[in-house]
Amino acid sequence: MNTFFIGSYYMISDFKVMTHLIYEYKKGLRNLALITLPAINRQNAENMLTLKGIDYIVQEVSSEKINIFFGDIRCLNIVRSFNQPSLSKLSNEQDFILGIMLGYDRTKQCERYLSRFSKQNQQKTSTLAQAV
Repeated sequence: MNTFFIGSYYMISDFKVMTHLIYEYKKGLRNLALITLPAINRQNAENMLTLKGIDYIVQEVSSEKINIFFGDIRCLNIVRSFNQPSLSKLSNEQDFILGIMLGYDRTKQCERYLSRFSKQNQQKTSTLAQAV
C-alpha cells in the first residue's frame, strides 16, 4: 500500500482528490488547483507535491485545516500577491481572479463578482445613509 494513503477513510479520499487534481494539472487541464485538507495531512501532501516537482503554497485556514494551492508558479505568485490567507476576505476582484485561475465557469464567476459587488455597494450606501 502507498504510504501516502495510510490512515483514515477521509485521508484516503482527500488524497484521491489531490491525485486527480495533480493529474489534471500535469495534463494541462488546469494551471492552478486548490485543495483543503486536515492540517495533520500537511506533510504527506507536501511530500507528494515535492516528489512530483510541483510548486505549491500552504495557507493555514485554522489549527485543524489547511489550503494548498499548487500549479504554475505564475498563478501561485498571483495568489501570494493577494497577501490574504482567508479566502472569505479576498476583495471582489481577487475572488474573481482566483476563480478564473482555478478553472471555474467564467459566466458563473462574472455572476458571483456582480453579486458580491452589488452587496458591497448596498452596504456602503446603507452605512452612508446612517451617517447622514
